[in-house]
Amino acid sequence: MRVRPSLAALAAVGAFALVVLPGAAPAAGPAQARYEPRFESAPCPTTPRLPVPVPALQNARCGFLVVPENRGRLEGRTIRLAVAIIPAIAQQPAPDPLVHLTGGPGGVAILEAQELVDAGFNRDRDLILMDQRGTFLSEPALTCKVIDRFNRQQVGLPLDARSTRRKHVAATRKCRRDLVARGIDIAAYNTTENAADFADLRRALGYDRWNMFGVSYGTDLALTILRDHPEGLRSVILDSTVPPSVVALSEFWPNARDGFQNIFRACKAQARCRRSFPNLERTFTKLVRRLESDPVRTTVADPATGQPTPVVLDGGALANWLVTMSFYTPSFKDVPSWIAQLAAGDPQSIATLRLAQVTPPGFVGYGLTYGVICSEWVPFDSEREVLAQGRDVLPRYPRSVLAQPPQFTYNFDDCRVWDVPAAPASVREPTVSEIPTLILSGSFDSVTPLAWAYAAAETLPNSRIASIPGVGHFVAPESPCAQSVIASFLLRPDAPDTNCVATLIPPAFATP
Repeated sequence: MRVRPSLAALAAVGAFALVVLPGAAPAAGPAQARYEPRFESAPCPTTPRLPVPVPALQNARCGFLVVPENRGRLEGRTIRLAVAIIPAIAQQPAPDPLVHLTGGPGGVAILEAQELVDAGFNRDRDLILMDQRGTFLSEPALTCKVIDRFNRQQVGLPLDARSTRRKHVAATRKCRRDLVARGIDIAAYNTTENAADFADLRRALGYDRWNMFGVSYGTDLALTILRDHPEGLRSVILDSTVPPSVVALSEFWPNARDGFQNIFRACKAQARCRRSFPNLERTFTKLVRRLESDPVRTTVADPATGQPTPVVLDGGALANWLVTMSFYTPSFKDVPSWIAQLAAGDPQSIATLRLAQVTPPGFVGYGLTYGVICSEWVPFDSEREVLAQGRDVLPRYPRSVLAQPPQFTYNFDDCRVWDVPAAPASVREPTVSEIPTLILSGSFDSVTPLAWAYAAAETLPNSRIASIPGVGHFVAPESPCAQSVIASFLLRPDAPDTNCVATLIPPAFATP
């Protein structure tokens, strides 16, 4: 079985799992005229800087985009954002490239280069990837060893315990202190500045027009660019959509419910799965309740080191495990079997997977992660609403599980110590645009479900939604049909061929 995705996907898991700020001027206007973004060529990153070789970079052109850290304080320092331009395979490529906006917030774009090349993204046009401000290959990289260490330790602690919360928040506080001590303007790492970076990238590289492909948080970023910097946009592709007008930590329980139900219903629709694992949804709910009152403690081999490592499974850990499986599409076929094993008293498979889901150290740009969440999401939400939403959609789950949003455990506490100003409400305005937009959604995605695709499409009259059965988060690399639709859309944005979608069904689940 496949229990670990690529390092690129792990970086996305870690960041997503887990603005114009006061004093920051809008990207457009008089302030912008006082600086000129520039692109500085540099060698492409290789190992050991990269954790694994990325063959897609061998013929790429690389460098750094140099922009102000804070466009409201142009007398301050500049930052350098790592860029890779992968040439098209076609001998006569289209003049408008495709730029990739990765997820997180805080993920690593350039580490996703190989996945995108393998999916054909540079077949007819150049592919551009830029590590967003504060992330892995950009300078400064706002990574934090203290959080990475705690995330590794946390799998051996009850997720829903107050003692775990205290340790979690202590790591976040130490991270913030270390970044501020380095002179980082942590309030400048947000989607408004991030969007202006990509608008500047197009100018610095000299493209009149380009196309955007965003995944996960990258779709939040893409929709912000589409709203605030539409100049030069030919088309937009949104994969696993996070609409800025909708995203809130309290919404992630309804999202989890949607993904869970689609998995359980798909099992029920397959005769072998239905016979082998009757009442799978009820079994899972009972496990969440039982483990919350009586957690399972076990030891598994660390997949990275082989060392025995303690893992605790309580109700919150189990629910978060199934949400995080959204990033592991090839392993969905084994999910019913793993749940049945746990119900029969064998926790080893799920415990091993829970440990494997921890992002390797050094990848997540926590400065951008918390910069976005704490300025743009948390101020427009409440802990009370998280619990209310959880009780509404998953009423049989314990209160202690539902009190924390899945994947974003303790982020309300984190944001109190991160202490950045709330973004203005304008950052949450819906994006209204007639630019052709393709929206991809995976039916097993418990993070960004089809409901969010429809929410984004409401104000995009020239948009089309393709819902891909049996796929989780980040649809394009996992679905040949989605890749075909993307290629057709980039060729003819107003009339893509989506016929293959109607032929799809979820793959068969593994049964005894």
